[in-house]
Order: sequence, then C-alpha cells, then structure tokens
Amino acid sequence: MTIIKIKRGRIILKKKFTAFAVNGGIGFGAKLTPKQLVVLGNYLDEDQEIELTTFQQLIIKVEEEKAAEAEVQLKRAGFSVYKVGPYVKSLRTCNFCKGEEREGMPVAKELNARIAGQPVPFTLRASYTGCSNACGEPLINDIGVIKRKDTYDLYVGGKATGEDARTGRLLKDGLKPNELYDLVDEVLGVYRENGRKRERIAKFVDRFGFDNLKREVGL
Repeated sequence: MTIIKIKRGRIILKKKFTAFAVNGGIGFGAKLTPKQLVVLGNYLDEDQEIELTTFQQLIIKVEEEKAAEAEVQLKRAGFSVYKVGPYVKSLRTCNFCKGEEREGMPVAKELNARIAGQPVPFTLRASYTGCSNACGEPLINDIGVIKRKDTYDLYVGGKATGEDARTGRLLKDGLKPNELYDLVDEVLGVYRENGRKRERIAKFVDRFGFDNLKREVGL
C-alpha cells in the first residue's frame, strides 16, 4: 500500500515496507549463491541498505504490495524467510565445520523448522554446535544446543553482552533428538506464558527461577 499525502499543494508518495529476515538456510557457514543475490536485488531499491546480523541473517525491507510475491520468489531461490520482531530467530550454527551427518545437521534443521518464528516475549536467539568446541556460541545465547557423540545438551539463559553477561545453564544433557525437540518446545511454552514483555530469557530465568523452570518442564 502506498500512502498519499498532500503538503502545501504537493502530492507526496510514501511507500510502506514489510521487513523480512532471510538467510541461505540452516547449514555450516553463512553462504549465498549468485542466483540468490540476483533474486534479492529484484525486490530492493538500489540505494537501500541491508543489515547483516550476527545471527547469519540479512534484514531487508520490501515494498508492502510486493511482499507476498517476494517471499515466494525468495523461497524458490533457496532462501529461508523469517519474521522480524519478538520471535524465535533462525538457529545459528557453526561457521566452518563440515560433515553434515556426523555433526548432526539434520537435527539442527529439524529443530529450526520447529521453533523459528514462534512468538515469544522478546526476540530469542537459539544456537547449535555439532561438537564440544562450541563454535556456534551456544553457551552465550538464549538457548544453546551442543552435540556430544549421539546425544545433545540443552543450555538456557546465556547472555553475550552487558555487565551481567554469562554462560547459559545446563538444563538437561544426554538428550535424544525427539527429547531435545520436546524439551525446547516446553521451555518456549513456559517462557511465552510467564515471561514479561521485552524480558530476555536470561532475565526471565533469574526472576522465575531456574529450579521453577525445571519443574515446569518436568525435570
């Protein structure tokens, strides 16, 4: 929709935009193809700035009247497209490791498909790493997953910035994939139901209580 304003006898056209967060999908490394860049450029003004986030996403603004078509075309080109705002962000993964099956990428992709885009009290960053080197920084993000051999450890309440920066607390280790998916869903449900508006999950855990959180998710 284009808003038309009349100011001092002059007609001023003001475009409305829809914001998307996009990336090349869940995998090791933040990669894009030339085809994807061409498709991206079709929907952006030539002087428009694109924000590259630390979470392997590009924040773009598309004219509102073209947003639906753009989302379809971006997905066809291989982009993953997410909402911007108080939602679970797409899962951050390691930047340079290889070996998809060995590092558990099918589990990371499934976890992302289940949680990315869920509404939460405040933007939530989830991170995954396929080994104990933790290159994906799972310990300093809101929710972090570390793969250890054939099981997964789940951490909550990490915070990378501020004077109260801290590593997340281990909620449960030795999880099988389905147990991991279910437990993350339980955590998000408790946070969504009990968290305050614009309350980061680290502050929520402090206020609500880590032991209370464990009880609520059945641990």
